[in-house]
Amino acid sequence: MIDTAIVTTGTGVVAGLGYAPALWVKPAPVLPPSYDAPLSEEARESEIERWKAAVVTVAERLTARASNASGAAAEVLGATAALAADRGLQRATAKLISAGSTAESATVAAIAQFIEKFEKLGGLMAERVTDLGDIRNRVVSELLGLPEPGVPTPERPIVLLAEDLAPADTATLDPALIHGVATRLGGPTSHTAIIARQLGIPCIVAAADLASIQEGALVLLDGGAGTLFVGTDPVEAEARVLADAARREAVQSWTGPGRTQDGTAVELLANVQDGAGARAAAKFPAQGVGLFRTELCFLSAQTEPSVADQAGIYGEVLAAFPDQKVVFRTLDAGSDKPVPFVLHPEEENPALGVRGIRLGQADPGLLERQLDAIALAAKQQGVTNAKVMAPMVATIDEAQDFAAACRARQLSPGIMVEVPSVALLAEAFLEEVDFMSVGTNDLTQYAMAADRMAPSLAALTDPWQPAVLHLIRSAAAAGVSSQKPVGVCGEAAADPFLACILVGLGLSSLSMAPNALAAVGLQLGSVSLDQCQRAAAAVLRCTTAREARSTAHELLS
Repeated sequence: MIDTAIVTTGTGVVAGLGYAPALWVKPAPVLPPSYDAPLSEEARESEIERWKAAVVTVAERLTARASNASGAAAEVLGATAALAADRGLQRATAKLISAGSTAESATVAAIAQFIEKFEKLGGLMAERVTDLGDIRNRVVSELLGLPEPGVPTPERPIVLLAEDLAPADTATLDPALIHGVATRLGGPTSHTAIIARQLGIPCIVAAADLASIQEGALVLLDGGAGTLFVGTDPVEAEARVLADAARREAVQSWTGPGRTQDGTAVELLANVQDGAGARAAAKFPAQGVGLFRTELCFLSAQTEPSVADQAGIYGEVLAAFPDQKVVFRTLDAGSDKPVPFVLHPEEENPALGVRGIRLGQADPGLLERQLDAIALAAKQQGVTNAKVMAPMVATIDEAQDFAAACRARQLSPGIMVEVPSVALLAEAFLEEVDFMSVGTNDLTQYAMAADRMAPSLAALTDPWQPAVLHLIRSAAAAGVSSQKPVGVCGEAAADPFLACILVGLGLSSLSMAPNALAAVGLQLGSVSLDQCQRAAAAVLRCTTAREARSTAHELLS
């Protein structure tokens, strides 16, 4: 039986079954001791040029991959390419080479410095540690004349196992050959999880005992339950995989709109980052945009775009969804998303520092100019009362000030529910604004006092944590009593079973990566609102995330 063959349990982040031989990602290149020998002074300048050439090659390869990708994959690949060419990293490496280090050893040492710095910063910056390690391995391999490291190209279907996967590896996975992914590190909102979800590859992260699985062993991976099995009866495994394939086929044919089996409407919306992303999302069964991450339009902008230029960018998203809801989120810059033209103070803990709406402390005109641009874009596109929400709101005063600024421009104000104080005082906040949207990624991080990018804390940053679900219930109940919409736009909305629980709690809309819409819509259409409500009540009685997840699966399958 399958239950006796369980090998390891992690955090399931992409539902689905994969059954195939295990293949491990190959280890990073190791420098021979000879590379620690000091360089002569006359060789150092040419060594710096050799290192620069290797970095350019690596960055160009990553950029090319980004141009051939889309959505989240393109976004994170582009960010990794930019990180490879980071000026601070270049200065640190050149300094080491000038002191006599070889290009290979200087690369390793300089990136080690940055890894240590990012780990100390914590928050979302810790996620970049995997990216830095990937850049180090690629640059060192290029310097040594070795093949580009990363995922091997399999000749037959496999289940891929790894300590962790960098964006450049995950974004190029072929779902036809990679039937599942499991990593020992990573969390529910890591790049591996986000890109695997976009590709539709069943995925498990934070599988602590993954090393016990030998390469070549037949593995049954269940991305929904977060389990891996070895030694499963092949007939039973194939039957389960076939049933899952039928489910996936049904997902592919789902066209919307979002509603439960008994006809209760649920708005299913898309998360987008720019005009191109919005046009791509419009090809999916999205009923609008629930989260337009405006800061992602400006990650490489050295100077603040004018109001007119911003309006042109925002107008592209409105044009992609004419006569449909589009919710703008004002700049959520800071922490892991530094925008060059925004003044970011040096902070010990940027995840708890000046980010989101708090940026107005350093630049009071920043928010006003962005609201002017959104209002101009709305006017140009013939949109009345465009919806705008502020991130990282924590106090009633902040909500009042933001609402007043929006209404002065004929914009409909809303706020993100990311800070627990908003969930706890949701009724009071809804007296000030027109709507709220729960950002489950940050709400979970702050409720559980756990860095959501720390692999060792993945169990705490699980949105199935009972405390998080109770906070969401508080916000949803306030929306029902005030008759104002409260939705979800965090990664939790993309989990089909958790989506049903969120609807059962009283949330009126779910916004997610566009490719997750059909799976969520299909699951919602298979259950009634009463089933969702009863399952939600049962889940709220659970005391652990594992119990909550298994209870939902049992009641809603």
